[in-house]
Amino acid sequence: MSNIDNCHSVEDFRAFAKRKLPFPVFHYIDGGADDEITLARNTKAYEQCYLVPNVLRGVSKIDISTKIFGKKVGLPFFLSPTALQRLFHYEGELAVARATEKFNTFFGISSLSTTSIEKIKSINTPKIFQLYFHKDKGLTKSMIDKCIECNIDVLALTVDTITGGNRERDLKTGFTSPPKLTFKSFFSFLFSPSWTLNYLLREKFDLPFLSDYVKEGTDIKVSISDYFSNMLDQDLSWKDIENIRKVWPGKFCLKGIMSKEDALKAIDCGVDAVMISNHGGRQLDGSRSPFDQIKEIRDSVEDKLELICDGGIRRGTHILKAISEGANSCSGGRLYLYALAAGGMIGVTKAIENLKNEIIRDMKLMGKKNISELSRKNIRY
Repeated sequence: MSNIDNCHSVEDFRAFAKRKLPFPVFHYIDGGADDEITLARNTKAYEQCYLVPNVLRGVSKIDISTKIFGKKVGLPFFLSPTALQRLFHYEGELAVARATEKFNTFFGISSLSTTSIEKIKSINTPKIFQLYFHKDKGLTKSMIDKCIECNIDVLALTVDTITGGNRERDLKTGFTSPPKLTFKSFFSFLFSPSWTLNYLLREKFDLPFLSDYVKEGTDIKVSISDYFSNMLDQDLSWKDIENIRKVWPGKFCLKGIMSKEDALKAIDCGVDAVMISNHGGRQLDGSRSPFDQIKEIRDSVEDKLELICDGGIRRGTHILKAISEGANSCSGGRLYLYALAAGGMIGVTKAIENLKNEIIRDMKLMGKKNISELSRKNIRY
């Protein structure tokens, strides 16, 4: 039995990834902002919610498919767009997309993708592109144009990165993109030989969405916090949201909404969905978790917006709790990034399969035959 076969949970994959990656790269995935209170809260929030099962319901056949962004997908969760995936494993975004294809759920592509959209577009899985709103409006427009040309299903504008969060772990480890060799990091790279050889000998690191325009993050080593603080437009406004809505022909989502006021404003701007998210606890420390905010946002928007609970998910029961509270679907980054680092496509496939099996088993134990049967009636605090 391989080490991947022995990974039965997100935490198992986390431990495996920690052994395989150089410490600056691992802590980039693993860390949050400031004291990491919100990072911890994102998962802790689920512990205060309890499931109430019903029995004797005849649950030999379970349907965990759902409809999100106008498409029927095979799972009630999808893989959030995350940056720099070829830093974690040389297969990068292609590994994640090919794993996602097996389950017919959404695959997220970041503006900081390390694989071109032209390579990804042929993989037969629904796709959501995470757009960062840059000071360079030509750069932002080029990203939107590429998504239109490649028939991307959903555009998700990230709105919680007006400036970079204070990611102290990255400051301590000296993490940059691309990685830079320092006296402190040298031994970490030395004692992660498979990662180091793959990084040095395989395809050169690149950020294709940026490299036609700027050198930051491709030829120049910068911290992600510096990228957010220096390259993104801090004057992003609701008017900009309206303007993007006018030119984008598909489903439009805002990623990083945490208040009912902003969710209601999103409806006025023609937005189809919001990802309730605090960027994995990597921006504003001390904020509430996405799960904390589902109820008040759902009660405010009613059925006028699709809600995705993004962040902190480590178990199938977390997904059932979020949907019971009012989310249409869930998403996450670390739930598959540790697995990517541990084993590429095989690791991501196993991570998705683990969560899928947990959901099916837990649905049976809950006495629920399909996702639409989940409601606030089956949760308590």
